Amino acid sequence: MKTQVAIIGAGPSGLLLGQLLHKAGIDTVIVERQTPEYVLGRIRAGVLEQGTVDLLREAGVAERMDREGLVHEGVELLVGGRRQRLDLKALTGGKTVMVYGQTEVTRDLMQARQASGAPIIYSASNVQPHELKGERPYLTYEIDGQVHRVDCDYIAGCDGFHGVSRQSIPEGILKQYERVYPFGWLGMLSDTPPVNHELIYAHHERGFVLCSQRSHTRSRYYLQVPLEEQVEAWSDERFWKELKARLPEDVAARLVTGPALEKSIAPLRSLVVEPMQYGHLFLVGDAAHIVPPTGAKGLNLAASDVNYLYRILVKVYREGRTDLLQQYSPLALRRVWKGERFSWFMTQLLHDFGCHKDAWDQKMQEADREYFLTSPAGLVNIAENYVGLPFEEVA
Repeated sequence: MKTQVAIIGAGPSGLLLGQLLHKAGIDTVIVERQTPEYVLGRIRAGVLEQGTVDLLREAGVAERMDREGLVHEGVELLVGGRRQRLDLKALTGGKTVMVYGQTEVTRDLMQARQASGAPIIYSASNVQPHELKGERPYLTYEIDGQVHRVDCDYIAGCDGFHGVSRQSIPEGILKQYERVYPFGWLGMLSDTPPVNHELIYAHHERGFVLCSQRSHTRSRYYLQVPLEEQVEAWSDERFWKELKARLPEDVAARLVTGPALEKSIAPLRSLVVEPMQYGHLFLVGDAAHIVPPTGAKGLNLAASDVNYLYRILVKVYREGRTDLLQQYSPLALRRVWKGERFSWFMTQLLHDFGCHKDAWDQKMQEADREYFLTSPAGLVNIAENYVGLPFEEVA
């Protein structure tokens, strides 16, 4: 099999890149080691930046998002008993965010891929990229014990942190930056109406809380918990009781409880590898960087990578601008590091670090809260990062 761009991974970043390139007349093959059902079963983010929303519209997959997604013009921050609403639209000159689950984004992209007739291979084992620095890169994979080969011009590694793409880069090429946090998020999804019409980010002495949502009838809640906690120890009753204890009384009184559809604990960490390119291989999304979910940046940074790689490849094939290929990593990383900084900042601002912070750190945390939540400039800073910083032009 021959194609122009081979894409490893059929998550939202791989599918979005494939859709954008298909619309631009560039041939792609997507290879995924999991089944479609497994990919759709991943419960992930649900807050889309303005730039991500615009990119989905450009890809022609936004009809259901625009119909069913929830446009949010603000979010609420609860710190020290003080409730501060961030008017995102007013603070950023009209920008908003869209609440639309990653699962739904993936579903829409899968349907678009199927409708396009462009090839996508699921349940592919032993996927391996080859000749990444050579003239003729290619992929191999196995289906039912038979080895298949995909010859291509370029390979996009959209297969996540544990995928083969980053691991295919020789040792000593990549530099890794990492910060591991001493807690995780216990998340629960339930078919209950959200406790608030906008998201609530709350700091509490018992730990951080996020009240999020997927629709008018489906809620997603998170509790900060120690890393050693086990999800089996958290019954639905215990979760709801703890959530109410960390919310103001008037908010807790409005909380509608119900059985969990899904419950899991995710550790928090920040990670970036540099560069995001090796020869004909380009790392995209979680293959190159991980963010704590506090700033709602994971999926959005993956979309940012897709935006840059897509626009570069279009210029390569339409204008012969192969010189732009070396710009992918610097362009992507500039925005990645800004997203990492914001996610780190929000994590520092709103979580309880307990014994993991000394007295000086505690005072700095308190000073940050006082400044950013009372200063007009501080509120603008949070708002403009939350809705998403602009993409740089590829030229």
